Amino acid sequence: MTLGPPYKSAPLSRSDQWHAVTASFLGWTLDAFDFFVLVFLMDALAAQFHVDKSKIVDSITYTLAMRPVGAVLFGILADRYGRRRPLMANVVFFSIVELFCGFAPNYAVFLFLRTIYGIGMGGEWGVGASLAMESAPQKWRGILSGIIQSGYSVGYLLAAVAARFVLPFWGWRAMFWVGGAPALLALYIRSKVREPEAWTQHRAPTVKEIIGSAGEHWKLFLYLVLLMTLMMFLSHGTQDLYPDFLKSAKAINPSFVAYIAILYNVGAVMGAIVFGHLSERLGRRRSMIASLVLSLLVIPAWAFGGSLAVLAVGAFLMQAGVQGAWGIIPAHLNELSPDRTRGLVPGFAYQMGILLAAGVNKIEYTLRGKFGYSWALAGFEISNILLLMIVIALGSEKKGKSFVGGT
Repeated sequence: MTLGPPYKSAPLSRSDQWHAVTASFLGWTLDAFDFFVLVFLMDALAAQFHVDKSKIVDSITYTLAMRPVGAVLFGILADRYGRRRPLMANVVFFSIVELFCGFAPNYAVFLFLRTIYGIGMGGEWGVGASLAMESAPQKWRGILSGIIQSGYSVGYLLAAVAARFVLPFWGWRAMFWVGGAPALLALYIRSKVREPEAWTQHRAPTVKEIIGSAGEHWKLFLYLVLLMTLMMFLSHGTQDLYPDFLKSAKAINPSFVAYIAILYNVGAVMGAIVFGHLSERLGRRRSMIASLVLSLLVIPAWAFGGSLAVLAVGAFLMQAGVQGAWGIIPAHLNELSPDRTRGLVPGFAYQMGILLAAGVNKIEYTLRGKFGYSWALAGFEISNILLLMIVIALGSEKKGKSFVGGT
């Protein structure tokens, strides 16, 4: 049995490049959809499984904590055997687990499934980002980075759409059953996606050499982990609990919450693409800092808005800034990473960041009881954004680095 087209070292055609970017975008979109379905179901799941809502919040933490396992497993496979096959296996894995979540008979089974789902979610980003960035034309890397990362927001947006139109009619189980469909993406990857020339050129002969090469750049890795930890505090700290905040602290009807979520994810997509494109002119770090300034300025409207309109505008601009910074990350991390470990290092650093930030929802939910929901979210993110800007400013960048013929 074959696994698709043979590896080729010839330069990719324009069609090949777009297929690689499309596969990466769709993989991250569908993975994010499967993750964010849960944030709209916390009340329903707590009632279904007869547990406190904090237990459902805990399941998010377990998902996030397992993502580094997937990053290591699928990242090493991607550097050793190519980007395509590990990406196909990853998509099938997380889709099947998501499907099974819809059949969970009790909280224990549900928690186990959401935990192992984290392995699949952890593997997708690193493999998909390396595939796309190695395949993308160098001059388009910034804007394509934004498009790829915006898949995360598109997935969140689709989850919000499902919460509005699937949940009321078919219930919470159907929300997870829909998440099994992404397995079909493996067929597209198998038939249309080619290995990038950069991987065939820098392919490591053994797993030991991959690990050794990564170890030689441990200082860079630690910096990337710190950067990703703060970035995860930024994204998950502004997104995961926000629908619950709108419902419980602002008494907004769940239907309107879904619409607000759709709106702020449109802002996130726009921010990722705009700032990703801007990074080709201003540089990666300056553009990231500019997007963070936007998020910092709109925190009063985002957390303390006194009307539905103000909250909606604040949420839109907040996520435009948050995902504006994130839209630069695929290009930035892949440019900084060693050639032989581009499947492993960016994804592992990304997911180690989420491991260290896995408790963000629990922290904010606990702070809510002491300071109120608005101050819990606002105070945490003001501190985080200021620290993140310092870390970015003190770092380095390699904008425009060639992935073919480098070291």
